[in-house]
Amino acid sequence: MITAILVTLGLYLAVFERDALLAFARGADAPAPAAGETETTAATAEPAAEGIRVVALRSKAETVENAVILRGQTRAAREVEVRSETSATVISDPLRKGAFVEAGDVLCQLDPGTREAALAEARARLTEAHSRIPEAEARVVEAKARLDEAEINFNAAEKLSKDGYASETRLKSAAATVRSAEAAIASAEAGLENTQAGIQAATAAVAAAEREIARLTIAAPFAGLLESDAAELGSLMQPGALCATVIQLDPIRLVGYVPETDVDRVHVGAKAGAELVSGERIVGAVTFLSRAADPTTRTFQVEITVPNADLAIRDGQTATIAIASDGVRAHRLPQSALTLNNDGTLGVRTVGEGNLVAFLPVKLVRDTPEGIWVTGLPEEVSVIVVGQDFVTAGVKVTPTWREADK
Repeated sequence: MITAILVTLGLYLAVFERDALLAFARGADAPAPAAGETETTAATAEPAAEGIRVVALRSKAETVENAVILRGQTRAAREVEVRSETSATVISDPLRKGAFVEAGDVLCQLDPGTREAALAEARARLTEAHSRIPEAEARVVEAKARLDEAEINFNAAEKLSKDGYASETRLKSAAATVRSAEAAIASAEAGLENTQAGIQAATAAVAAAEREIARLTIAAPFAGLLESDAAELGSLMQPGALCATVIQLDPIRLVGYVPETDVDRVHVGAKAGAELVSGERIVGAVTFLSRAADPTTRTFQVEITVPNADLAIRDGQTATIAIASDGVRAHRLPQSALTLNNDGTLGVRTVGEGNLVAFLPVKLVRDTPEGIWVTGLPEEVSVIVVGQDFVTAGVKVTPTWREADK
């Protein structure tokens, strides 16, 4: 009991009466301070007046490139499945996948069958239709001449009838002849129109036959590589049957998706680079930025065009993409300097005027092996890098300064 009482008394004196206890310990035995040593002794005797000791770093903002980092993949500039438009048998030897083809190279040649005969027949009908034109035009001219003659006879009969030299019967006969000539003209013009329609039908038949023959040659739509074997010799091709798949890898595209928080930092024409999983680094420019967000991920598709003359970059490779953006003023700090306030906001604690602590929120820009780059701070600031978790805003501190790493 006595020991417990003594320990309690000692703790009370050490905690609540610390200054008095120290003064009593010095007591009358303490030597009087010499003149000029008063302030030093007072400072030593009252360490509680000093602030909490921390380590701080004086930092100046620097301009850093603020790239937008994405994950994406390579994609062929164009990929087409070349298919048949008609039904026939393949009569050409197949090209093997991996072969390079130029635009217009034959991929599959089909058997013409009777298509050439059908074309010859259509051309003969067209020639025959053209030959009927002069006859139809001659009939029209002849009908018009007869109409002129009938109108002259009618006019003469009408005058003679008025003078009493021709009968009414002759006048009506002349009028009937005029109407007959007019009907003959209408019939001749209809015959001419039918002949012209026959020419148009024959022309269409020739065009259809020529188009059908053109479909027998299935050619590459652009220069590229065959991603599949061409159709085998002797195989029957139906409309829609696959002849071959052609892809274009020069240039190649990098496709990624930009978060909506960063989409305003990306612009068409901006420089961009990427590192493939193989370690190869490539450089290109942004050529497309979607105006509509993906309804599920709320991201925007971006495409970067990259030269690929040697075709070394393949379709579907994973890549880490960095798109250049406007530079920002940021501070490079140790990662350990970051802390959270009571609201869970990420920031740093700084030494302000009067050595009072302040909390400033920050935004991460980039993480590097040398430190993190953050924005949201003044141009010059003193950041607590050791002891920031043991102080709060408004507390007085005694900083020890550390030089910034270069």
